[in-house]
Amino acid sequence: MATIVLGAQWGDEGKGKITDVLSEGIQLCCRAQGGHNAGHTIVKNGKTFDVHILPSGVLTEGCVNLIGTGCVVYIPQLFKEIKTVEENGIDTTDRVLVSDRCHVDLDLHTKVDGLEEVELGKGNIGTTGKGIGPTYSTKATRSGIHVADIFNKKLFDTRLRNMATGFKKRYGDLLQYDPEEEIARFDGYRETLKPFVVDQVPLIESAVKGNVRMLVEGANALMLDIDNGTYPYVTSSNTGLGGVFTGLHLNPRKIKETIGVVKAYTTRVGSGPFPSEQINKIGEKLQQVGKEYGVTTGRKRRCGWLDLVVVKFSNSINWYDAINLTKLDILDDFDEVKVAVEYTHQGQKLVSFPANLDVLENMEVTYKTLPGWKSKTVGLSKYEDLPENARKYIEYIEEFVGVRVKYIGTGPGRESMITR
Repeated sequence: MATIVLGAQWGDEGKGKITDVLSEGIQLCCRAQGGHNAGHTIVKNGKTFDVHILPSGVLTEGCVNLIGTGCVVYIPQLFKEIKTVEENGIDTTDRVLVSDRCHVDLDLHTKVDGLEEVELGKGNIGTTGKGIGPTYSTKATRSGIHVADIFNKKLFDTRLRNMATGFKKRYGDLLQYDPEEEIARFDGYRETLKPFVVDQVPLIESAVKGNVRMLVEGANALMLDIDNGTYPYVTSSNTGLGGVFTGLHLNPRKIKETIGVVKAYTTRVGSGPFPSEQINKIGEKLQQVGKEYGVTTGRKRRCGWLDLVVVKFSNSINWYDAINLTKLDILDDFDEVKVAVEYTHQGQKLVSFPANLDVLENMEVTYKTLPGWKSKTVGLSKYEDLPENARKYIEYIEEFVGVRVKYIGTGPGRESMITR
């Protein structure tokens, strides 16, 4: 049976921590989509680990970790993260696997990513610049490279040269790139990579039939989904529940629980709509107290009040069985807290989160104001020990969204977690 952990907002909700907590006793931890544009921070035994392409279960002894078919893989980053984990005394032998059907994120894709952002000018997406979008683009146009292709040198070299020629025709001298240099690098990667690569299909089939305990770690979040997010200000993969099944080949009838991870306020990195954003002292306080800097890019995150319209919309697509509310302690020193509960446009209430960017830019947001609790929740591990107003805040979220808040984060460490 599989437990699925998904981001319910715009990412950076704290999925790595709940994945790490739930990975105890888990035999197989999987990523289904995305690449090293994801950034999950985990505090374990007093050490802070930042992983980008490796599943967070790599920090749990005995847990096998799979980078699934729906992911795109930048090989140098994979090697770098494995080395870092090993240097911190964590044995990864036979515990990191990469699907041979993953697409390869090349240095070529990274260069093209930068050129595309420049081309967009003021309308840029605000990508991480990691080549993720161009890699998914070449996948969709059938000109990309599978991990399996790396082991056929003639095929790999030909496809890489053809890809470079195509991009050169578009960007001309703006694209400073020599395919022969990257081909030489992959000649060096080939043998090192080989032990990690597997055929995912029989692996997952065997795990399902054997009732292996599986944990799926979502990357990014629903509001960055290529189909359902704030398009075009999104990532390039399906970040919701649908992406799990296409990226991992799971049996949909073998799902134990789907958990939506919701930060107690809202943040976003990059450009795009953000209805509850607070460009004021409230936003600055959330940013400073919450230490809201991107794990992958180091950029300051935009901050605002919790938007329950977003969370409810996310639930309508991902059908959560439970919510993990994170970083509750960041709100400890606020006199009052607000939550967005309704959007209106030209006097009309909107029934859901709109797809139309013009509507998003010109609508009004209605807030519900709740009293703050003005006392520390850091490190609390029992629900009844929370201040009354903190419990009322949580219960209001449950009532509005219609999903039980089962896990509550009260600090960065894995021990700072309330389970109800």
